[in-house]
Amino acid sequence: MHIRHTLSSRIEAGFAALGLDGPALVQAAGRPEFGDYQANGVMAVAKKARRNPREVAAEVLEKLDLEGIAGNVEIAGPGFLNITLAPEYLSALEPAAVAGAAASQVIVADYSAPNLAKEMHVGHLRTTIIGDSVARILEAQGHQVIRQNHVGDWGTQFGMLVTYLRDSGENSDELVDLETFYRAAKTRFDDNEAFRNRSREAVVQLQTGDAGIMQMWQRFIDISMSHCQEIYDRLEVTLEPQHIMGESRYNDDLPEVIEDLRSQGLLQESDGAQCVFLDEFKTKKGDILPVIVQKSDGGYLYATTDLAAIRYRTGQLQADRILYFTDARQALHFKQIFAVAAAAGFNYSNASLEHMPFGTMLGEDGKPFKTRTGGVVKLAELLDEAEQRAVELLRANNPDLGPDEAAETGRMIGIGAIKYADLSKNRNSDYVFDWDQMISFEGNTAPYLQYAYARIQSIFRRGEIDAAALPGSAVAVEEPERRLAVTLAGFNDALDQVTQEGYPHFLCGYLYDLATRFTQFYDACPILKSDGETRTRRLVFAQQTAMTLEKGLGLLGISVVEKM
Repeated sequence: MHIRHTLSSRIEAGFAALGLDGPALVQAAGRPEFGDYQANGVMAVAKKARRNPREVAAEVLEKLDLEGIAGNVEIAGPGFLNITLAPEYLSALEPAAVAGAAASQVIVADYSAPNLAKEMHVGHLRTTIIGDSVARILEAQGHQVIRQNHVGDWGTQFGMLVTYLRDSGENSDELVDLETFYRAAKTRFDDNEAFRNRSREAVVQLQTGDAGIMQMWQRFIDISMSHCQEIYDRLEVTLEPQHIMGESRYNDDLPEVIEDLRSQGLLQESDGAQCVFLDEFKTKKGDILPVIVQKSDGGYLYATTDLAAIRYRTGQLQADRILYFTDARQALHFKQIFAVAAAAGFNYSNASLEHMPFGTMLGEDGKPFKTRTGGVVKLAELLDEAEQRAVELLRANNPDLGPDEAAETGRMIGIGAIKYADLSKNRNSDYVFDWDQMISFEGNTAPYLQYAYARIQSIFRRGEIDAAALPGSAVAVEEPERRLAVTLAGFNDALDQVTQEGYPHFLCGYLYDLATRFTQFYDACPILKSDGETRTRRLVFAQQTAMTLEKGLGLLGISVVEKM
């Protein structure tokens, strides 16, 4: 149940009955004495109507139909409505059930998008796990989510690589060797004008379908994507080979993009390149920043491919929303692309085009995260270290743990810790990568939440209790039980925040609050030492907490652990 939505719609109906209009502005109450939820919209509505807020609040209260939902509604301060949920309403909520969206949408999620012919590194982590968690939650709410892995499988890097391999005669089916060849090709490209020109010619040949270059290119792609899929499987993200929709897939449409822009009078030539100039993108000096869509040598750019992708996603896929999970430094690029698509009429389904930017992972020195020698951190190596650190921590706390169990549990804790440390931060922010903090069993971390789940499982094991035999619901009697029940009821409110705004940290914050609330409940309300109806009731709340933690972590792409 979407509690905030339900309360908002009822309060706004009360506004309408009085001839007033405005949002209810419902949010969870900050303190228990203010009830469970607080509606703050009365003041704005009253101000708009030039009326006394408390008088308006009293009239709204008379019109308000919250029977069976609220046990008590009070007016506080200048016109706040403090709402306490009814016990029977709380007990009727199905725990850990994801409420469906009011209307299902077709949503394209564009995330991960590594450049191929080289190993994935830490710079690919945020887009991959943030995009995947949002996609999971949208899908759980009943939306049709179309994952698109817009891999960099086209362009200059492949022209350089093909030209280098033709010159050197070197060959390998190992990605690590391809990356070595690429670095050598890049050095030669930067230093040798003749090589640079031949590389660019190779790119144009690739774009025009040269059979020999296409064969080499396909081998690069197969080797690279095999590596990427290994990383995705380790990270437990839901990207699979069928989700690859790289830059190359739009190649046939690129000339049509140019022609359509030209036919609409949007193209201008600048230094031999074809550009779109829009008045809304001006420098401080008043010069318009161009969107270059075709280079002077006839080659295309990211902008051209992104425009073709919008045409495909809105024309063929009929998307309602398109979400782009990329580095914040690409913000201007996407603003320009969205604006050009609007000017050219390329957004055929009138989709909501949404850039979901994220900040940078930093080292302890406050600079982008690097190896000790200053190199780029390979993602596979980062995951190896996470698992190793988690296994060491487990063995230190539980020396009797067998090697196989330690390895598997350590894998789930280590991978979960890496993902949660990122997802729990506001994605707009940079964050400092801190091993000690992320693998800690204290604070807002994945191990803390996994431990909370494992702790509940241990209660059922020690009590030899069959969770399936418990009733599906319980009515809270004591205040710690009621506070836990209210927190459990807020699950879908947290999911709604994520899907509306693309911020997984809202769900992380909710799960941390739930685990903390359970600890308070557990300390105040003994479970196995109680008996009769009290024992059963508390076991139900414990089971509901475990189910919600498991579901919530699963939507973040993190596994729960039965024993720790």
